[in-house]
Amino acid sequence: MSNYIRTILINLHRIIYYVVLTRIWMRHPERHSLKERYEIARQMVFKMNKSMGYKTVAYGQEKLPKEGGYIMYPNHQGKYDVPGILSVHDEPCSFIMDEAKAHIILVAEFLKLVDGKTFGLTDARGAIRVFQEMAKEIQEQGRKFILFPEGGYKENNRNIVESFKAGSFKAAQMAKAPIVPVALVDSYKVYNSPHRGPVTTYVYYLDPIYYDEYKGMKTKEIASMVENRIKDKIKEHLSA
Repeated sequence: MSNYIRTILINLHRIIYYVVLTRIWMRHPERHSLKERYEIARQMVFKMNKSMGYKTVAYGQEKLPKEGGYIMYPNHQGKYDVPGILSVHDEPCSFIMDEAKAHIILVAEFLKLVDGKTFGLTDARGAIRVFQEMAKEIQEQGRKFILFPEGGYKENNRNIVESFKAGSFKAAQMAKAPIVPVALVDSYKVYNSPHRGPVTTYVYYLDPIYYDEYKGMKTKEIASMVENRIKDKIKEHLSA
């Protein structure tokens, strides 16, 4: 039995509770601040992790921009990537995901709690619309987002980073926002590998890349720079 199925079965009572709670709260989202909703989402992650022996260790939190919003660009390893980051990111942040996967029970509730956004992976117009919304919210509200530049992930990827899609960095350009490269290590082991039992995953927040540094670059150049920094950090971790 996979870790994913075991997690669902062991935490079925919690899943039911949080699904019901979220649906009640989201009838009147204005009654609950984003901070309150974010803490509920993190609570879900903490309790499920504790029940299964999953642990995420983070490095570089002190590098995160202290003022305003930003976009985190991590490598993509599997279903645990977003929960892993949220568990070690104290300020409310949200994420963008494939519309086709956004209606799965619990995923949908999680997305609503943190005011996440969706678009189809082949919907270029939809992506631009979402990027425009993100840019406005980053500039006006100081929001923080997670956007995976690989698009998708491969099962049991063994910490291999696939090519980053240049188009995903248009979101940062529109917002003139800091880009935070994020290196995920062993995140795939939690739900997307044959591994069984407890897992420790790692989140590395790398040095932010501010707008003044990348404003004259093409998106392909930005993508390559961020991809290489993440690959270097993963290589450093695995060789330690």
